[in-house]
Amino acid sequence: MTYSVAVAGASGYAGGEILRLLASHPELEVTTVTAHQNAGEKLGSVQPHLRSLAGLTLAPTTPDVLEGHDVVFVALPHGKSGELTEGLGDGTLVVDCGADHRLTSPEAWDRFYGGEYFGAWDYGMPELLHADGSSQRDILRQSRRIAVPGCNVTAITLGLAPGIRSGVISAQDIVSVLAVGPSGAGKALRTDLLASEILGSSSAYGVGGVHRHTPEIVQNLEVAGGDGPTISFTPMLVPMSRGILATSTARLAPGATAHSVRDAWSSAYDDEPFVHLLPEGQYPRTADTVGANTCLMGIAIDETAGRVVVVSALDNLVKGTAGAAIQSANIALGIPESAGLTTNGVAP
Repeated sequence: MTYSVAVAGASGYAGGEILRLLASHPELEVTTVTAHQNAGEKLGSVQPHLRSLAGLTLAPTTPDVLEGHDVVFVALPHGKSGELTEGLGDGTLVVDCGADHRLTSPEAWDRFYGGEYFGAWDYGMPELLHADGSSQRDILRQSRRIAVPGCNVTAITLGLAPGIRSGVISAQDIVSVLAVGPSGAGKALRTDLLASEILGSSSAYGVGGVHRHTPEIVQNLEVAGGDGPTISFTPMLVPMSRGILATSTARLAPGATAHSVRDAWSSAYDDEPFVHLLPEGQYPRTADTVGANTCLMGIAIDETAGRVVVVSALDNLVKGTAGAAIQSANIALGIPESAGLTTNGVAP
């Protein structure tokens, strides 16, 4: 069976990555692409790397254009998708790559985003561990409304959830520092994202607990069984177009051993197609995940500090956004979860 697909926000980085992956999907067929400022142009003029889809014309991003498709992927800035998707029927699978439907707390939305709160959708992180032993994958089956996680959130959550659920690390006093490529900020023209500003430099942003992904991380760690989790999360902008390398540390729980720590992560991910724990003593590079729907991680115990260290890497545009969206859609539609996705990166 072939499903008709519309992609809203097709001129941006996230929209373009969704289209790149869908171009080789065996069961999802792109029939409509939309944009705002670029409406009326050919897709190939704004996404020249998408040769197989270059002849499509970008339509305006309106409910009328999007309705009637089997699947709609929405890749718009926060605050833009909530109103748009309200007009789509329940029979359409809608996958939102923005932030509008991620948070379950209206108070957290108001504090970190502001504006109208449109409510939480089913959370599109299939591998998210639940305290009861299940995973988010079970909730996504037959879902019609899916909210894709934030890219930083994915790197941190997948890195820490096994330890939280198994009780080998404390949910309090977690520290995560991330090296992040600028494509996560989208295509909008900003001085701090110009090549001349970031090449040969690195800088922190969202410092001091103000980054908008913070409440989403806490929300996920609570789902995994964390009791009042606290995290100090600092992203660092680095001069690579794609990628996230997250180094997260957490206090080792009393009685936890090197064996029980490694067993927590291996039992969580050994059977997962897209989350891979590396052999002991190995740690991932962002380069190994470029173009792939994989999150790679390595773990160690800092015995002197009494902390577990998890290093996780992913492509922010694939496993951090577009790949997660398609993976979740596959599950919701009942087709193979890995359809249209790869674990192989691009090198060098």
